[in-house]
Amino acid sequence: MFSIFNFQFSIFSCMKNFEISETDKAILPDLIDKINNLTKPKGSLGLLERTATRIGLIQQTLSPELRKPQNIIFAADHGIVKEGVSFSAPEVTAQMIFNFIKGGAGVNMFARQHHFGIKLVDCGVNADFEPMEGLIDRKIRKSTSNYLYEAAMSETEFDRAIEIGAEIVDMVHGEGTNVVSFGEMGIANTSSSSMWMTYLTGIPLSDCVGAGSGLSKDGVEHKYNVLKQCMENYKGDGTPKDIIRYFGGFEMVAAVGGMLRAAELGMIIIVDGFIMTNCVLAGRALYPALTDYCIYGHQGDECGHKLVLDYLGAEPLLNLGLRLGEGTGAICAYPLLESAVNMINEMASFKEAAVTKYFK
Repeated sequence: MFSIFNFQFSIFSCMKNFEISETDKAILPDLIDKINNLTKPKGSLGLLERTATRIGLIQQTLSPELRKPQNIIFAADHGIVKEGVSFSAPEVTAQMIFNFIKGGAGVNMFARQHHFGIKLVDCGVNADFEPMEGLIDRKIRKSTSNYLYEAAMSETEFDRAIEIGAEIVDMVHGEGTNVVSFGEMGIANTSSSSMWMTYLTGIPLSDCVGAGSGLSKDGVEHKYNVLKQCMENYKGDGTPKDIIRYFGGFEMVAAVGGMLRAAELGMIIIVDGFIMTNCVLAGRALYPALTDYCIYGHQGDECGHKLVLDYLGAEPLLNLGLRLGEGTGAICAYPLLESAVNMINEMASFKEAAVTKYFK
């Protein structure tokens, strides 16, 4: 009876499938032609021109638009925190939930400034919360397991986290949003990001491990030694899905699911810092076309972020030395997306302005 139950369970427990196609490049020559014939020297607006082109490809139009931007914050705790890999105390995750709801976090301030909506989702915070306005309860369980000794989550929990991410993106899409960023709150999630990064890129672990929320040099060395031991203890099958499940956090896997659903819906994804860039890395390992829908908000100050951006061939919009997370860097970059869209839509062409074209 037990074996039959396991067989039936494996049938019904499987990862949600997504249909994500590469953006159709047939429109690319027309996008480039329109941008090149605006009243400016060819290429003189640099990265803004390339950003406008990317947005046009995502939306398959010469006149793109940005509607009702929203930042989705997934929150959860990590079992690996027990090994002293983070400067911050584990209770900070739960404490920050209240700070987000009160509007006192960095991401709240930037969201107000740039008119972003915020969705805050509890995927696995190690605390009990009363029902609260502003907090979406999708708790899988209180914290992942400690992957020094075992997988962070089961396959069923992995699948559930993917579904949660997709569900919340469906929610914001239904509200009229076509541009979304993702943030995270989870003490020790730079450790999980480092593990994803080294396994999915082949970059040495030592280059993937940084200070996180403020570790000293000795703290970083301890963090590295713990994660190195985690690699030595790993007994999985080495597939991308198994790596993501074994070392990930619920909030990170939910972000992957959200990104995949956003790409499936043809939405623009603004990528935040080190952790969210590694979520793109993970999502791309499952669905390579994901990166066609990504615009990278910034290069952060966490060790390894530039390396993973370079691995993805990403061109970040900002480099301000940020390492806060929460989606802050993505939101800070949003005005540049607005500038890129305004450029392609509002600048006159040489023909419209009756200006002689002054370049070849």
